[in-house]
Amino acid sequence: MPELPEVETIARGLRKELTGRTIESAEVLWARTIARPSSRKFTEQVRGQRITGVSRRAKFLVLQLEAYNLLIHLRMSGDLVIRKGKIKPEKHDRLRLRLSGGRVLAFNDTRKFGRVWLVQDSQAVLGELGPEPLGGEFTAQWLYRNLRNRKRRLKPLLLDQTFIAGIGNIYADECLHMAKLHPLALSNSVRLRQAEALHLAIRRVLRDGIRRNGASIDWVYRGGQYQNHFRVYDRAGQPCPECGTLVKRLVVGQRGTHICPKCQKLR
Repeated sequence: MPELPEVETIARGLRKELTGRTIESAEVLWARTIARPSSRKFTEQVRGQRITGVSRRAKFLVLQLEAYNLLIHLRMSGDLVIRKGKIKPEKHDRLRLRLSGGRVLAFNDTRKFGRVWLVQDSQAVLGELGPEPLGGEFTAQWLYRNLRNRKRRLKPLLLDQTFIAGIGNIYADECLHMAKLHPLALSNSVRLRQAEALHLAIRRVLRDGIRRNGASIDWVYRGGQYQNHFRVYDRAGQPCPECGTLVKRLVVGQRGTHICPKCQKLR
């Protein structure tokens, strides 16, 4: 699933191409792709709307329209592709928006997990999300206080989008390794200096991921380079870049997890 750096990269790539274009028509090829409203109302309401901006919130792509917000969550296999001309739908296209200027924005989703919302108030969908880890609200003091107020294992907590928005499996492993914290450590056991280290690691890892256009680890998301700079993720049996100890793979909360047993001791 694309995480914050990948979704941010996609948003930046779409912004210049989509901003200012008008949605002339919509073709829903799989009705369940539209989470809200009904597919019929979606095609009616989105028609004629001009795209005024493209942004990101957590793992959601946000297309600002004149009267609505078009929210897209790619989930496991979703992809947004801009095509030119009157091209027939491809095999896994679930939604096609015909745009002014002879462009088509296609939502291609092999596994059919991706979803699209058309709402006037984006908070109706995004309101339960935690703070953006690169935003001003997310400070070391905020992190320390909210870690101590909970009693949860660190990695599952970092993956909880109502706690912090945008971090997924890859970047959680990378952040915890940089901060030298074990993914099974309890959040209320984290000391202030450890919270400060984790806060710094989250920001550094995510910014580096964005700078490298995210990570390309399978056939779904393409074009990123961060996979060439992983510290521990997907590197089981390879040496830790800090100490040389072989990286170990665990299962934490049913998610494959990678740690350095020496750098990330569970105390």
